[in-house]
Amino acid sequence: MAEAYIIEAARTAVGRRNGGLAGLHPADLGGAVLAALVERAGVDPAAVDDVIFGCLDPLGGQAANVARTSWLAAGLPESVPGVTIDRQCGSSQQAVHFAAQAVLSGTQDLVVAGGVQNMSAVPMASSWRTADTPDPFSGSAGWRARYGTTEITQFHGAELIAEKWGLDRGTLEQFALESHRLAVAAVDGGRLSEQIVPVAGVALDEGPRRDTSLEKMAALKPLRPGGRITAAVASPVSDGAAAMLVASEEAVRRHGLRPRARIRAMSVVGDDPVMMLTGPIPATHRVLERAGLGVDDIDLFEVNEAFAPVALAWLAELRADPDKTNVNGGAIALGHPLGASGVRIMTDLLFELERRGARYGLQTMCEGGGLANATVIERL
Repeated sequence: MAEAYIIEAARTAVGRRNGGLAGLHPADLGGAVLAALVERAGVDPAAVDDVIFGCLDPLGGQAANVARTSWLAAGLPESVPGVTIDRQCGSSQQAVHFAAQAVLSGTQDLVVAGGVQNMSAVPMASSWRTADTPDPFSGSAGWRARYGTTEITQFHGAELIAEKWGLDRGTLEQFALESHRLAVAAVDGGRLSEQIVPVAGVALDEGPRRDTSLEKMAALKPLRPGGRITAAVASPVSDGAAAMLVASEEAVRRHGLRPRARIRAMSVVGDDPVMMLTGPIPATHRVLERAGLGVDDIDLFEVNEAFAPVALAWLAELRADPDKTNVNGGAIALGHPLGASGVRIMTDLLFELERRGARYGLQTMCEGGGLANATVIERL
């Protein structure tokens, strides 16, 4: 049976809104991790078959196929193609899936998967939001016939999840506080430094808040009157990039590469687009079935913290161990540069599996439109 191996991974630190990475052109941000990835892997960049990058809101510097422009901005060979994809928040995790599928099919041998997002320069939803357009769906007669005029936003979905799973505001804020605590401990312990490519003088994730508290969180106004969701329990606006090299067995032999992990199983599912953020639950069930594993077989979980209720509902449904989940903090603390988050998270998962000498890691992400990806990787 063919294998898809993870050879190397690299990411920038995640910058805060208008922080240290905000002034970088997205192609330079993406190019920095691509150059570092090639150097770390010790591979001839001309041997790469394709570069697959996730990126949302392809405007300004993120337009014109930022996978290609990032590769060229890094000074890498013009002969290597690139393509940019949009699976919403899971775009770069999907890039890994596409890379693995290309390798497993035998049509390609070395594929770079990653993503980039400068949310400071190109605000979220810039590609569709206008004063007269509350969402990208309302103008569709077919959509209205199926879903009516129900609000379709991640904020509404997060509120619905909190209500359905009985998650009160205090529970959400306690989870968010723990995310910051874990992230600060990971930063201070140097556990994230090896992953990070310093760019523009930024070598540490800017998001974790050392001075936050339940009292400060309780003082924030909810995003809607009477709601449970505040900025404290949501991932912040962020900037960053990440990349990973996926290789076939043939490429490993030909180029003398050392695999660090293999991609054991992949899934992608659709779920309720109104509640929107519950897809990680069925995606996890499906990927575990494909891997022939159970929840108790997994050593580490990464569940993207787009909002606290997403991870808490997932924990409740999967009955997974919270002490194995987002052990270095999640997106609430570390940030969520949309197109890059999938590989940012998988990079953290890979490094942490190695640090602990553990075997299996499972990653899942909620995505706009009621989608979700899940991946099981096995450390080698």
